[in-house]
Amino acid sequence: MKILYLAADHAGWELKEALKPALQKAGVTVRDLSPTFVAGDDYPAIGAELAKKVARSKISKGLLVCGSGVGMAIAANRVKGARAVEGMTPRQVALAREHNDVNILTVSGWNQSAQEARALIKTFLDTKASAAARHKRRVKQLG
Repeated sequence: MKILYLAADHAGWELKEALKPALQKAGVTVRDLSPTFVAGDDYPAIGAELAKKVARSKISKGLLVCGSGVGMAIAANRVKGARAVEGMTPRQVALAREHNDVNILTVSGWNQSAQEARALIKTFLDTKASAAARHKRRVKQLG
C-alpha cells in the first residue's frame, strides 16, 4: 500500500482525528480528505470521494469513519472498483481482505473506541488478499 486515504463525516471526525497520529507514527502515508470538522456534512459525498480515489489506484486503500460505519460503506460500494466493509471484528476484517480483497474499511465513530478501531485497521493493513483462483474469480465478478 502506498497511500491510505482517510475521511470522516461529522459523526466520525473525532475518532478519525484520534486515529490519524497513530497511523502516521506507524509510517503510513495518510491523505486526509476531511481535515476540518464540518457540522451537518453528508456522508454519501465523502464516501464516494474517497472511494473514487481508491478505485483509481491499485496501491492505495481507504479508511472511512462515520457514526455507524454503515452509511460510508454503502456510499463507497456504489463506486466501481471500490470494495468496502464495515469493520466489526479483526477476524471479519481479515476474511474480508483475504476473500474479497476489500480496499476500504469503515469504522464507527459512535460504537468503537480508538483502541478497537486501531486493531481493525492493523488487520486491514496487514492482511493480504488471497491469491487463490476462486477468490480472484469472485472479486472480479464484484466489478
